[in-house]
Order: sequence, then structure tokens, then C-alpha cells
Amino acid sequence: MAKTEKIGLLPQILIAFVAAILAGVIFGPDIKIVQPLGDLFLRLIQFIIVPLVASSLIVGVASTGNMKTLGRIGGKTIGYYLGTTLVAVTIGLFAGLLFSPGTGVDISNAGEIPEATETGSITDILLNIIPTNPLASLSSGNILQIIFFSLFLGVGITMVGKKADPVYHFSDGLAEVMYKITWVIMKLIPIGIFGLLAPIIGEYGLSVLLPLIKLISVVAIACFVHALVTYSVAVKTLGKMNPIQFFKGIAPASLVAFSTQSSSGTLPVTIKCTEDNLGVSKKISSFILPLGATINMDGTSLYLSVATLFTAQAFGVELSIGQMLMVVLIATLGSIGTAGVPGAGLVMLVLVLTAVNLPLEAIALIAGVDRFMDMFRTATNITGDAAGALIIGKSENEADQDFDSRTAAS
Repeated sequence: MAKTEKIGLLPQILIAFVAAILAGVIFGPDIKIVQPLGDLFLRLIQFIIVPLVASSLIVGVASTGNMKTLGRIGGKTIGYYLGTTLVAVTIGLFAGLLFSPGTGVDISNAGEIPEATETGSITDILLNIIPTNPLASLSSGNILQIIFFSLFLGVGITMVGKKADPVYHFSDGLAEVMYKITWVIMKLIPIGIFGLLAPIIGEYGLSVLLPLIKLISVVAIACFVHALVTYSVAVKTLGKMNPIQFFKGIAPASLVAFSTQSSSGTLPVTIKCTEDNLGVSKKISSFILPLGATINMDGTSLYLSVATLFTAQAFGVELSIGQMLMVVLIATLGSIGTAGVPGAGLVMLVLVLTAVNLPLEAIALIAGVDRFMDMFRTATNITGDAAGALIIGKSENEADQDFDSRTAAS
């Protein structure tokens, strides 16, 4: 046992990651026997999301001290998220135009179109963020409504002042308890990754990937380019941290995101990595990361632009400049409605394709490999969240200025 503890969390995760791929390839569908291990880990993560998000966000907002500080941090957060998302969509469009993943694809093999989930209009999506019953939102786990309620409760605590101290201290205590539970659950990450990833590889194998390997590759390459270029430049110039140290620090969360395909589900791990490995204060991480897990979807926006071009190319349709600008707009704003849950990008794709008058038949083809692309885009999403927390923390003097040099030397 002592020897196991000497192995760091990141090496353990990497070992589990490789073992899951090998086991899936070797045992095929029979490896599904380990699925309960993944389900157990996922349930443990899901069970802490609601209390963790609510308590940490309330404390994060209330601890800003005044409305002026809150507005400044909030403005920086939204500005960063919108900026990186626009860059991600642009990279996705360039990658789609450069590699043409849809050219030569036989769309006749697409099969039946999966039943589309009702997305509603942008207005409906925005209105549905406001809860009519906060307790019902907590009970159902509606993460966007929980965030809205927590933000306003934190603002209320700030405005009321001393009389609201009991509410603040309760939320702070609950947040500390949830952080401790998160620490315990993180010990199970390698087991969880093996249980989640091995059955996926075993079930789908390579046969389902080969016809659309170009699409998957383009999404993966674009995600890597966005992470390694956009985030590296932002982290180095604005966050004042060595990009290698940044990626090393956030790697455990990125690998969990890759395996769970859920930004919200990875949130507890992202918070811990950002605070412990990147030196960001709890005040900043507890405010920015819950928001990022739901509204900062760089990977999803990038995927939407690539998938839209894939569809146009597969059907021989040439998109106009106006239609491409429409893709940029909807992919940027529409990603807010994906709410950080697995597979939600496919739902948003319906909205984008409909807006630019493209046939929905391609969705049936994309759906077969969507889970694999979801892995890359979710890992990109949470990496962007962490970069934002570091950058804004640095700008607010809420990130350890000497953390990078100390960890690099250790």
C-alpha cells in the first residue's frame, strides 16, 4: 500500500488510461463487466456536484466583498470566456475548410436520424436559466438554475452584510466539507477511468471509427491546436505561468474530463487541481470554475463548427460567408445552453444545422462517433476553465505569484 501511495495521481491516471484502452481492444464487449466501477465513480462525482457548486459559488461571490469587485471579476470572466470561444470556433472553421472531413463521405449509410431533443429558441434557453422554484432546481440537479440561484444568493449576502454572516458561514462550512469529500473521491479516479473507458473501447472498437476517422481526427487536432496555442499564449502572457507547468498541473482533471465526457462532472477535480497545482485562490476558483463548467464550452463550440462544415461538405453544399458568421454566432452563444452534460453537443448541433438550412441526416452518422469526439472537446473545455481561473486570479492578485517557480523547481 505504501508503494502505491508513492506513485503520484497523474501517473496512476495515465496507467489506468492505457490499461483501459488495451483491455477494451483485447477483451472487446466482454470488458463491460468492469462498467460498474465506472458507474460507481460517476455516481460519486455526481452526488457532490450540486452541493459543491452551490456552496462554492455562494462563497465565491460573497467573498468578493463588494459589488464593484464582483462586477470587475465577472466582467473579466465573461470577456475571457467569449474571447476564447470565438477563437475556438474560428479554429474549428479553418480546420474544417483545410482538411474537408466531409468530402467523399457516403451519407446514404447514415441510417435513421436519432430523435432530436427539444432545444427551444435562444430566448427559451435563457429564460429557463431562471428557476421558478430553487428547491426543485436543487432536487432535479438543474445546474444552470442552481448557478443562477447561487449567484443571486451570493450577491444578496454581499448587499446585506453582517446580518447575513450565518448564511455565509454555513455555505463556507458546507464548501469545506465538500472539498474534503472531493479529496477522498479523487483517490478513486484511476479505477473510475478504467471502468468508464474500457467498456467504450470494447463496445465500439475500431470498426465504427474507420468510416469517420477523418472527422474525429480533425476535431482532435483542432482541440489540441486550441489548447496548445491559445491557452499556452494566454497562460504565458496573462497568467505569467510556464505553459508546461500549467498543463502538467491540470492534466488529472483533463484526463477525468476525457473519460467522463462531462465538464460539470469533472468540476470537483478541476477545482482541486486549479487550487493545489496552479496556486489559484479558493475565492477565484469557487466563482469562476462553476461558471466555466456550464458556459465556457470552447471544445463544444469548436466541434459544432467542424461538424457543420462536415455536413455541408458531405451534401455538397457550399456555405456562404453569412452562413459561416451565423455558425460562429450560434456556436458561441449556443454552447452556453449545453450545460456541461455528456452528449449535449449533439443536441446543439441540431440547432446549428437548422439555422444554416443544412440537412439533419448527417447527425445519424455523427451520432455513432460523437462520444469519441466528446472526449476531446470536454477535455478542452475544462482546460480552458482552468486557464481562465489562473489568468483572472493573477489579474486580481489572487494567484500565488511564486507558485510557478516553486513547483518547477520541486
